[in-house]
Amino acid sequence: MTDPNFIILYVNNPTVSTEFYTTLMKKTPVEASSTFSLFALESGMMFGLWSKHTVEPEAQGQAGSGELAFSVASNNAVDTLYTDWRERGLTIAQPPTNMDFGYTFVALDPDKHRLRVFSPSASVLEKRALR
Repeated sequence: MTDPNFIILYVNNPTVSTEFYTTLMKKTPVEASSTFSLFALESGMMFGLWSKHTVEPEAQGQAGSGELAFSVASNNAVDTLYTDWRERGLTIAQPPTNMDFGYTFVALDPDKHRLRVFSPSASVLEKRALR
């Protein structure tokens, strides 16, 4: 298992939030669109801002909810963790699914915080290499 290395916050307006965090952290995002922005932090952590109106599966929490994202090396590693976590009784919010950023599934912790495991797509890996 790997430590969490992505923090994603659900925001009402990613453009406004991106401007806020760009100023706050004095950093330019490595990716920015109308629905998602991504900052590469010096610690190696990635910090994302995702529109609460477009996140999949739909966010169930109140304002301020988010998720911990765990990137793994391969789709096989995603499937292995999915099987392991399901067998441990974790609630699964999204079974393994291909999305534009990679292959992923979402589980919930006891407080219903989302735990996303994913194998990054080639484009995400390329963006990481630019750091």
